[in-house]
Amino acid sequence: MLRPQWIGMLLLCLVVAGVFAWLGQWQLGRAIDTDPPPPGATEQVRPLEDVASPGEYLPEPLVGQRVETAGAWVPRDFLIVESRFNDGVEGFWVTGQLRLDPSTGSATDEPTSVAVALGWAATEDDALAAIERLASDASEGDVVEVTGRLISDEGPLPPSTRGDPQTMTRMSPAALLGRWHDVDQLNVYRPYLASSEPFAGLTAITSPAPDEASSVNWLNVFYAAEWAVFAGFAFYLWYRLARDQWEKELEDFEDDQQPDGAPETRG
Repeated sequence: MLRPQWIGMLLLCLVVAGVFAWLGQWQLGRAIDTDPPPPGATEQVRPLEDVASPGEYLPEPLVGQRVETAGAWVPRDFLIVESRFNDGVEGFWVTGQLRLDPSTGSATDEPTSVAVALGWAATEDDALAAIERLASDASEGDVVEVTGRLISDEGPLPPSTRGDPQTMTRMSPAALLGRWHDVDQLNVYRPYLASSEPFAGLTAITSPAPDEASSVNWLNVFYAAEWAVFAGFAFYLWYRLARDQWEKELEDFEDDQQPDGAPETRG
């Protein structure tokens, strides 16, 4: 082990172990949130523009955050999303495009919209009736205030080959955008807003507060432990290789010391 080649190998192992140790420390730093949001932070109503920006994904700590904003409904963009459960009962959501009021600070020089789930209906007929009332009221262009939870896009699903291809079963602003009108140069929020107060006689959407997240990500802790094991294995590999070489040289030495014609004895 004191030979130059094995000392050089040891130095190489030290470098490799140092890299592994740094990776473990980096992983451990990501595993522990030193500045977690205070309990109940998602229940404090905040302006939409302070929580998210158009076109950006919603960070995990802000999923379910209660926000408020204001704007006008686009009359032709009230759509139905099926298979939505409210307190265990399957029904329909009525959704709409809320074109944000520039005075809220949410909009830029270009028009900005957010998808809103306005309420739940038990039957499709009830949902269609609510859409008629909403479209009639929206034609006046009045500014409305909306408060609700900001929720991540559920992602679109391909249409069923058996049913109506226009049927939607996921609340996805990306899918809704494909059916909205007047979308040229439009900025759209990736998450959607589940309104706390129902519109047009619909039932309020049940949207409980999200569970408080743990400040420790145990998966990252596991990864950090793995890097520590890898660092230790680098030293073990150096020791094992050096020992194997020592044992080989010892056997060769014993062979050279035996008289000619004497049987070999190896233990």
